[in-house]
Amino acid sequence: MIRVGMISFAHMHAHSYAQAVTAFANAELIGISDPDKSRGEETARTYNTLYESSVDDLLSKVDAVVICSENAHHKADVLAAAAKGVHVLCEKPLATSVKDAEEMITACENAGVILQTAFPVRFNPPVQQLKALIDRGDLGQIRAIHGTNRGTNPGGWFIDPSLSGGGAVLDHTVHVVDLMRWMLQSEVQEVYAEVGQQFGTTTADDCGLLSFSFQNGTIATLDPSWSRNRTFPTWGDVTMDVIGSDGMTRLDAMKQHIMLYSDVENAVSQLSCADNHDIGLMKDFLDSVAANRQPSITGTDGLKAMQVALAAYESFQRKQPVTIHH
Repeated sequence: MIRVGMISFAHMHAHSYAQAVTAFANAELIGISDPDKSRGEETARTYNTLYESSVDDLLSKVDAVVICSENAHHKADVLAAAAKGVHVLCEKPLATSVKDAEEMITACENAGVILQTAFPVRFNPPVQQLKALIDRGDLGQIRAIHGTNRGTNPGGWFIDPSLSGGGAVLDHTVHVVDLMRWMLQSEVQEVYAEVGQQFGTTTADDCGLLSFSFQNGTIATLDPSWSRNRTFPTWGDVTMDVIGSDGMTRLDAMKQHIMLYSDVENAVSQLSCADNHDIGLMKDFLDSVAANRQPSITGTDGLKAMQVALAAYESFQRKQPVTIHH
């Protein structure tokens, strides 16, 4: 039995990850630690587990931990887990600076523990079908990709750069860049970006448009904006138009849904009927812990995706393309 703990429910994905842990017979949610005591105690009751006021106390009882704290706290939480020999699944973005991410990766390597970045969209069924299509060579050489990850402004600490490290560009760039890197098996080498505040956010960027090129010659664009309004039927989208030398295709990762028009909620909503990709992410993490092997998504994957977002901010400030050195 793999004993799993959770550090913080600050991020909205934490509940889905907690539910995923409880779905596996070989894992048990041992406890929750959260600096917000009332939130932590309420969440512990929800999942019929213990609330630990001390992170160290929680880490002393578990084999693995899922970290969903504010981005700026990821480093401290990961280093604490590594010091206790506890395997880590960390919410994205991995950190708020390259230096912090590198320290986290090194600490986990030195401690002999897993550091996995939470990129659950890799386990989305349409995404995996697209990956297989590219791997088979059905599209030929991939020439260009246009991606989107447009969502609703989450508010709260997400728009406080001291806690989030950035706004929409950092929050949403990393998901689709990770997919592109994974599918192309190539690194981004140059980034040019426009970043702005167009949808009412005054404390952080809420929109952007990135243009970048990969080392293998593929060019790409990405819209990571918080451009979906409050009444949009879902939180946002993940799409990719993939153009190859022998064909092209379009991915809509959230297309598997039904539309609900509810008088009770007085709202229109999209209800997913796809396989739960958070379950896929958690299975990969737990299988990696059980076998003591590297997960399919590593801390380095988190670092490489984050570098693109940080380069986008630098590009906008300098008003010129930025080269990423690997």
